[in-house]
Amino acid sequence: MASLRDIETRIGSTKKTSQITKAMQMVSASKLTRAEMNAKSFVPYMEKIEEVVEAIASATKDSGHPMLTSRPVKKTAYIVVTSDRGLVGGYNSNILRAVTKKIAERHTSKDEVVIIAIGRKGYEFFNRLEYNVVDSVIGISDHPQFSEVKDLAKRAVGMFTDGKVDEVYLYYNHFISAISNEATERQLLPLTDLSTASAVSTYEFEPSADVILETLLPQYAETLIYGAVLDGKASEHASSMTAMQTATDNATELIDDLTLLFNRARQAAITQEITEIVGGVAALE
Repeated sequence: MASLRDIETRIGSTKKTSQITKAMQMVSASKLTRAEMNAKSFVPYMEKIEEVVEAIASATKDSGHPMLTSRPVKKTAYIVVTSDRGLVGGYNSNILRAVTKKIAERHTSKDEVVIIAIGRKGYEFFNRLEYNVVDSVIGISDHPQFSEVKDLAKRAVGMFTDGKVDEVYLYYNHFISAISNEATERQLLPLTDLSTASAVSTYEFEPSADVILETLLPQYAETLIYGAVLDGKASEHASSMTAMQTATDNATELIDDLTLLFNRARQAAITQEITEIVGGVAALE
């Protein structure tokens, strides 16, 4: 059985750990509020640009734009959004498990796959598995600006339009609530899932629909990537808050158990001392 000093030391260290996790929980909760607001406020812009792109695509069905045209798939790019740090519960493992599962289903060789990593954890994971990580961004801020992912997004779109890859998939954790997020896959390129039901009569294209489409489609794809990063950051902060709350609760439970163990050990020691004193007095009589 551990000594009283050992138990007391462990109680002290656990209390300090609990204070740290509690502070981290509060920081994550504060970051989550702003991250959630950023993600939700970006949704109307995404919906509007999607509406416009659908309208133009409907008006130029025979444009043959490469971003709207499927082709035989020889190589696929996966853009994977993860965190730079740990202590976020299952946030990273869920998305990495989803990506590797789909890669195993779709491909027979790693040569058919390239990875574009947003976040240190994804970058290190795929490098460790010896995948071809062709591009990455590490150190995204807690509240990302478009400028932080703009260049990577342009390069990803350029890889498709230049024919270096034939498909681009986007993987990120979609924020549902403070206690729930979902690993999400979205086919970024080609843009074959656009609805053509939008009424084009409400739009007048100047100079022409084809010219606007040439400029707007890359911006639309870049917007989807940025929206996924915002969504992922909200999920990351929520996962961190939940993980730290669980750690704090576990530490509190452990402190209670150790305190009970300490009291029992101290009571046993006191009883032992009384017994020895009584035994010594009896021996002297």
